Amino acid sequence: MSITVYTTEQCNQCTATKKALERKGIAFEAVHVERSDEEQLERLRGMGFMQFPVVIAGDLQWAGFRPDMINKIAA
Repeated sequence: MSITVYTTEQCNQCTATKKALERKGIAFEAVHVERSDEEQLERLRGMGFMQFPVVIAGDLQWAGFRPDMINKIAA
């Protein structure tokens, strides 16, 4: 399963998500989204996300630090 984590600068939830994925040994691609990247921001907003990180893991998608979802993909 391909996992992508969309992050921003100085985002505590982003850092916590990436660290939790690493601790579980889950490989992921981190994509840093600049505040000036309106196209990327609009794409994520169009998907219904209003906060970071945004995690896309196969059919699962969520925003924010979600240990429950991280555990679900680790199972």
